[in-house]
Amino acid sequence: MSESKPGLMRSRQDRMLAGVCGGLANWLGWSPGLVRVLFVLVSVLSAAFPGIIVYVILWIVMPQRDDEDLSIDAL
Repeated sequence: MSESKPGLMRSRQDRMLAGVCGGLANWLGWSPGLVRVLFVLVSVLSAAFPGIIVYVILWIVMPQRDDEDLSIDAL
């Protein structure tokens, strides 16, 4: 049986504000710093990508991870 990847959830460990970028990084298997830098760059360089609005929507929509110890590496 294949192991399922955990759903998209806000991170409690890798957070600077609400854990959205940390949760995206965990879900993608990327570095949280890289996701933050890419998010800021895309938000600043693209007039069609309202980064703050997207961040707030993801903050509201994404549930917060309950368990601290669950990570992609542990699966």
